[in-house]
Amino acid sequence: MELIANNNTEHMVLDHSEVVTNTSLNFIEANTEKVTLEHLKNKCTIPVFAKDNETTISHYQFINETLDIVHAQFPQANLKAPDIRVSHVVKGRIPSAIGKPAKELMEHEKTIYYERCAFVIELPQFKQIINGNELALCIGGVRAYNQENLYSRKSLEKFKMFVGYQNKVCTNLCISTDGFTNEIRIGSILDLNQNIQNLLSTYDKDAHLSKMEAMSNYALTEEQFGHLVGKARMFQHLSKSEQQGKFPLQLNDSQINNVVKEYYNCPNFRRSENGNINMWNLYNLFTEANKSSYIDSNFERNVNTYQYVNHLVESLKSDSASYYII
Repeated sequence: MELIANNNTEHMVLDHSEVVTNTSLNFIEANTEKVTLEHLKNKCTIPVFAKDNETTISHYQFINETLDIVHAQFPQANLKAPDIRVSHVVKGRIPSAIGKPAKELMEHEKTIYYERCAFVIELPQFKQIINGNELALCIGGVRAYNQENLYSRKSLEKFKMFVGYQNKVCTNLCISTDGFTNEIRIGSILDLNQNIQNLLSTYDKDAHLSKMEAMSNYALTEEQFGHLVGKARMFQHLSKSEQQGKFPLQLNDSQINNVVKEYYNCPNFRRSENGNINMWNLYNLFTEANKSSYIDSNFERNVNTYQYVNHLVESLKSDSASYYII
């Protein structure tokens, strides 16, 4: 498979395992760090199910298999090297280092693996322009060992996959409802193939693009934006019965604060001179704020912001009542 580098990439990679140095913005931040496929393959141990010592499917296997499937689905595409982010490192040591003070450990005596991993594979040939922003088709996934019971016997393992677009201005991910599978349960790496093919076959990219294009046709006034922010904060504290019938927004208070801050300051998506903000810009403020979500909740919140903004668009289009719009 041929992988290509973008303008901010200092090293061209030719297979799944070589190192790539990319200075572009991250699709997720939180407490994550960037690693390579080579690092996951050669430097990380693989967790096991404690009661039968059966191995889990490793992060490397997950990403490498996805690369192969995407290449098979798009044989003419020059795939970019996967952008891989990990968090929650689990440290260990080899048996001969038992009892040795941590500060005296040699590098070869240390072991690590990452509890959570997210990745994105970009297909640069599939590009669209929306509201002046270039979007590129992407496929990615999430693996979080904290959602497995590793103290039991081997069971079906949970994965998350998405197909959608990445805004190249800010690397925000734009994921639609039919482009996301929240819970793929598989028993072996071979099962992954069919699940990814099912996701790709059911994803309607034309409908996704159409809805995103429609966002730029509707806008909130400054007063409406202020009302929306207040109601979004209030929603989190309503009782469950009061939340019924109101569209949920999964961003937390600090993320909503960031949306307000960037409403004034974001160089790409801030308000217009009269205080109005179109729904495309608002959507990107939401997805930018979502970058601070942990790996195991990031994709769900991303899809939620897409649904939420489309809910607002429908309310504006039909002039119907909404909890969030005056």
